[in-house]
Formats: sequence, C-alpha cells, structure tokens
Amino acid sequence: MPNIKSAKKRLRQNIATRDRNRICRSFVRNRCKNVVKAVREGNIEEADRLFREATKSLDQAGAKKIIHKNAAARKKSRLSALIRKLKEQTQTVS
Repeated sequence: MPNIKSAKKRLRQNIATRDRNRICRSFVRNRCKNVVKAVREGNIEEADRLFREATKSLDQAGAKKIIHKNAAARKKSRLSALIRKLKEQTQTVS
C-alpha cells in the first residue's frame, strides 16, 4: 500500500481507469462475438449491421488506447473477411 498522498491518489486513479478499460474491452469483445455468431447463422443483413457497430466500438477503443490501433484494424479486417466469405458462399449457392 502506498504511504505518500500522491501515490494513494494515483492508486485510486489506476483502479478507476482499469475498471473503465475492462468494461470497454468486454463491450468490444461482445460486439465482435455477435458478428461471428451472425455469420455462423448465415444472416448477412444482421452480420452487416453488427459489423458496423463492432467497427465503431473497435475504432473508439483504438483511439482511446484501450486496445492497440493495429489490433483494432486486424480485428476489423478479419470480421470483414468473414462477412465477405459468407456473401460469396451465398452468391455461388443461389
């Protein structure tokens, strides 16, 4: 435990920041999982809508440095590739 007043304040700030970051990271993960789930179910419209939401939350988390910008870009790219693959499969089947 810190003894100095400024160190005590820094500890309080770190705990609050960690909690906020944790909430934001889980929010982003859940949005990404929802996109994957929609793709697995074969629901293109739902996947597109959820992808837009996931992209927005990934960009925000990257801008706030909760996750690295390149990690956000990588996740967006992989989700986009999943949706593209689903669209190609449905076009070839039809």
